[in-house]
Amino acid sequence: MLGVGVVSDNNELRDVFTAIADPTRRKLIHLLAEKEELPLHELTAQFTMGRTAVSKHLTVLKEADLVHDRKVGRETRFKLNAAPLREVQDWAAFYNKYWSTNMMRLNELLEEEEE
Repeated sequence: MLGVGVVSDNNELRDVFTAIADPTRRKLIHLLAEKEELPLHELTAQFTMGRTAVSKHLTVLKEADLVHDRKVGRETRFKLNAAPLREVQDWAAFYNKYWSTNMMRLNELLEEEEE
């Protein structure tokens, strides 16, 4: 189901499309996809913004269930949960099929005009 989830202060799920709309959050997802798990300080080192700003972006990703975290001593480690991205993949696949079909129709029309 597309667009499920709301933005709220009471920890309800955030919409996955809202979560990935920001380029910083997409970069965080990319960084986490490359490693099994990363601590906050390693993620923060990849950006020009401070730890608080990175933490806020991670909170948005956590609310969309795209990121899970766990405490290891005094350190917080983050891990990607890619399952919610299936919604984005399904949405994009629909439009991929739409454009492929339209391009085939256009190609057929052009071939008919050449004849």
